[in-house]
Amino acid sequence: MNVEYSEDILAIDTFIESLKHHNRGVSSAAVEKLIKFVPATVEPLIDAFYNSTDQSTQAYIIQALAQIGNSEAIDLLAEVVGTEVANHCQGNVRRIAARGLGNIASTSSNPETINRVLEKLIWALLNPQDWGLRYAAAVSLQQVATPAANIALQQALNQENDKVVRSRIAAAVNSEQCNC
Repeated sequence: MNVEYSEDILAIDTFIESLKHHNRGVSSAAVEKLIKFVPATVEPLIDAFYNSTDQSTQAYIIQALAQIGNSEAIDLLAEVVGTEVANHCQGNVRRIAARGLGNIASTSSNPETINRVLEKLIWALLNPQDWGLRYAAAVSLQQVATPAANIALQQALNQENDKVVRSRIAAAVNSEQCNC
């Protein structure tokens, strides 16, 4: 085994363990460090998410995976976006996951990956009661900027009742990035 590889694995494990720290600064610093070890961090982060019962730790894991934007995390991020929660903090995690999906699709050239992400983001834009999740989905769909994303944004503009979300969707529809 390569010594450098062993040291990287040990560092990744240490930073993942640091996500459990009660001090937010320590956990946030660990997220930043984990991002620097990409792609080696993706699988351990996904495993850590499923092995953790602590919602704060899971939130930091989702934050790291969303920033990394690796397609290996699509299933987990989509699962988190689709989870109905009553807890506002967990709602924030859903929004971060939606932004992570946007990061993945906007940097992917794989049509299957893009379609999987679009399916979840369009659902998140048109269905949930969580206005923040709809807002995050609109931002992500603008970032993806495919014809399907543009159609979904147009549809959402016609049905959205929340003024803040409607304004964000309108900005997406009217942006240069969105060729609606």
